[in-house]
Amino acid sequence: MVKKEHPVTDNQKKIARYGKALSNPTRVFILEYLAENLNKCCYSGDMAEILPIARSTLSEHLKELKDAGLIQGEINPPYIKYCINPQNWEEARLIFAKFFKK
Repeated sequence: MVKKEHPVTDNQKKIARYGKALSNPTRVFILEYLAENLNKCCYSGDMAEILPIARSTLSEHLKELKDAGLIQGEINPPYIKYCINPQNWEEARLIFAKFFKK
């Protein structure tokens, strides 16, 4: 039996990766919050005071966004500050713009 190649492109994988990260309203809020502060980073504790969720839940959302490459974090024990990853943020913007233009 001949195994077929998977026809999924790298671009389609990126759309899915970014789409998964955007699939939760809390993560969308976090991205909007960080995008409003593009020139500076925010501590996770600041976001924990705004959002009505447990810190552990916030950490899970931040991890998902970081794994997707949309945000980056800097550890300064005991604090972690996060900001938008500008390169991937722009890539996601362009990829989705092109995708929805079809």
